[in-house]
Amino acid sequence: MAAASWMFAPGAGTVREVKEIMTSAGPAQVVIDQPEGKMPEFLVVLTHGAGGRPDTSDVLAVRDAARGLGAATALVTQPYRVKGARAPGSAPKQDAAWTELVDVLRRETGRDGAAVPLVQCGRSNGARVACRTAREVGAAGVIALAFPLHPPGRPDKSRDSELRGAGTHVLVINGDRDPFGVPEPDEMTEVVILTGETHTLSKRSAEVGLAAAGWLSVLLPVGGGTPHSVA
Repeated sequence: MAAASWMFAPGAGTVREVKEIMTSAGPAQVVIDQPEGKMPEFLVVLTHGAGGRPDTSDVLAVRDAARGLGAATALVTQPYRVKGARAPGSAPKQDAAWTELVDVLRRETGRDGAAVPLVQCGRSNGARVACRTAREVGAAGVIALAFPLHPPGRPDKSRDSELRGAGTHVLVINGDRDPFGVPEPDEMTEVVILTGETHTLSKRSAEVGLAAAGWLSVLLPVGGGTPHSVA
């Protein structure tokens, strides 16, 4: 997959690196933005839905919100998409590749020799990956955009266990017209429902960013403090 033009436009106050990270599933393309002249407060790793790429308005809104709080961010195009495939294939293989690249990113964005707190963010299939791998990578939190609770019209095929299995704080942002369903909140899961939005979350990206910024600022207070409860 050729590098897209959006990879080469760093935001103000950031230093950008575009690179490939090799995994057991092949290379992933990663766009890393770090605060210019200072160490990041935390790291947010973001990825796309099954057939997409990480430049959708909702993913970029979360990225920008995180950057505003002093985070390093990494937009990840997963190996299967780099190869040109639209379906992610085996979940265990996808998750293994994801944990490998997250390990590399944590080492490269560390502060004073130690990894900074990690938040994973994905939309749709990427949200599932972020939840499934959160325990293994030690994520402080997960932002799940358009979490696909079940295939359209098949509520009997629930993926709720993936969401609850994250083992950490999760912010879910879904539209009220999402045919994939909307998860319920619990003591570890905050759910923001955007009226009029479908699975694409393309109409109200500013609200996606505001929700993410508010949640992140409570979870990871500036200054590198211990993650707080967002319940």
